[in-house]
Amino acid sequence: MTQRADAVVVGGGQAGLAAGYHLRRLGVDFVVLDAESAPGGAWQHTWDSLHLFSPAAYSSLPGRIMPAQPGETYPDAQHVVDYLADYEKRYELPVHRSVQAQAVHRDGGRLRVETDVGDWSARAVVSATGTWSRPFLPAVPGRDLFTGRQLHTVAYRRPQDFAGLGIPPGRSRSGRVVVVGGGNSGAQIAADLALAGIDLTWVTQPPPRYLTDDIDGRVLFDVATARRRALDEGRTDTGGVASLGDIVAVPPVRKARDAGLLQAKPMFTQLTTMGVKWADGTTAEADAVIWCTGFRPALAHLAPLGLRGPRGRIATNGTRAVAEPRLHLVGYGDWTGPASATLIGVGRPARDAAREVAAFLAD
Repeated sequence: MTQRADAVVVGGGQAGLAAGYHLRRLGVDFVVLDAESAPGGAWQHTWDSLHLFSPAAYSSLPGRIMPAQPGETYPDAQHVVDYLADYEKRYELPVHRSVQAQAVHRDGGRLRVETDVGDWSARAVVSATGTWSRPFLPAVPGRDLFTGRQLHTVAYRRPQDFAGLGIPPGRSRSGRVVVVGGGNSGAQIAADLALAGIDLTWVTQPPPRYLTDDIDGRVLFDVATARRRALDEGRTDTGGVASLGDIVAVPPVRKARDAGLLQAKPMFTQLTTMGVKWADGTTAEADAVIWCTGFRPALAHLAPLGLRGPRGRIATNGTRAVAEPRLHLVGYGDWTGPASATLIGVGRPARDAAREVAAFLAD
């Protein structure tokens, strides 16, 4: 049996909740479909030491300031999970859990959201599935030859997992780890391992670029917003956050960097059975490789609409899909709103999407 709502939000993480908040305020009949079994979105699957880039008050969804975490300037991931669970409950958002959206189809004047537990028919759909469920692994030669452990950021939890633990039989028990990636995840995980005394090799391409120590998420949001405003007004591109650097120097990264523990090497050219190899013939043995190589938008459920363009993105005007005005995309990055993949940044594009959905439904 197909259920009906005026709007369906696909994804119950921070972007889906922000969209739901604004849809509720506008009186729209909607549901939120979340593949997770519990509140918190991707935050419930991060590594143990992860902290936000910004203080709690600057990491809030619309309508509800995140309370400070006692003893922490920058809240940890569990604090964010608790906040999102409270947010959902406070605003009585209609979240349906353990519901996997498999496909969105055109169905006459409506859109049909096919899920693993039945279909929903809607006049509008807001896609807010994020990127965490679609980790990217580069096609590096020899990746299938390496006999140690390979994992992506999504599977990393704690340094103790590499202190001689989980290493295949017959290999070194020293827990030598190669971390690949010069963004925030790579730097934070490298620092986490280095400060725990793990034998670390950190490789990046290009060399790591640290933002100045006084910059955190508040500044990054302001910079991203200023860039979007400049582009919208036809002024010169300021370069945005990318012009400042790639790595926010959160306290653990700063501590490891200042102790000389984060000495990045250039990207290797291939993996071998026992480690990695550079173009000049230099090698390094490794028991594990952690790929901190980013993510791609999780948009497979939208494939039946035939909207994907270059780089796998869907052309949008604001948050609205250009070729399908009944579809909005929220929370995937700057192409769907300045800093829209962040807690503080998703509120504005979520508001804009909800307003356009409400106006569309009224027409």
